[in-house]
Amino acid sequence: MLVFFYIFATLAVLGALGVLLLPSPVYCALSLVATLISVAGIFLLLNQEFVAAIQVLVYAGAIMVLFLFVIMLLNLRSTEGFRLKWSVPKMLGVALAAGLLAQLVGLFTAPAARLGPPGEYTAQRLAEEGAVEAVGNLLFTRYVLPFEVISILLMVAVMGAVVLAKRRPAEEGGEQP
Repeated sequence: MLVFFYIFATLAVLGALGVLLLPSPVYCALSLVATLISVAGIFLLLNQEFVAAIQVLVYAGAIMVLFLFVIMLLNLRSTEGFRLKWSVPKMLGVALAAGLLAQLVGLFTAPAARLGPPGEYTAQRLAEEGAVEAVGNLLFTRYVLPFEVISILLMVAVMGAVVLAKRRPAEEGGEQP
């Protein structure tokens, strides 16, 4: 069992590095698929078959099709090489990412880091109801607003990609449809 964990973990890390280091956006997206499938394998090792199936169907399937559609729609080319040019927005982004990382580390290292209110979801209650039902109840009752905000953000991102793709031919001297 431990050998399979190390295999899946190594594949996940290699896939994540491929997302960061490969020059072509399509290859980066395929590396992300490999990472997501490796994470699904880790879920299988934890006896979470439902989460593994959802990981493959939703993320490696539907979301990656959306990513590839946007990449193809934008007609992205591979970059010449990685050049780091610092600007104020990039420095703000790095500072924001560092702050988010610090908060996540603090959240998961705190002694009271739990999912949900303390004592609400005991092991006995999860065995009776089922973990999937408990997550669904929390997601669509207590956390419905963040769930809907994320769906709106994804929709706006796709609409922005379509608008950018329609503008590009006119800016490059091509015909406007």
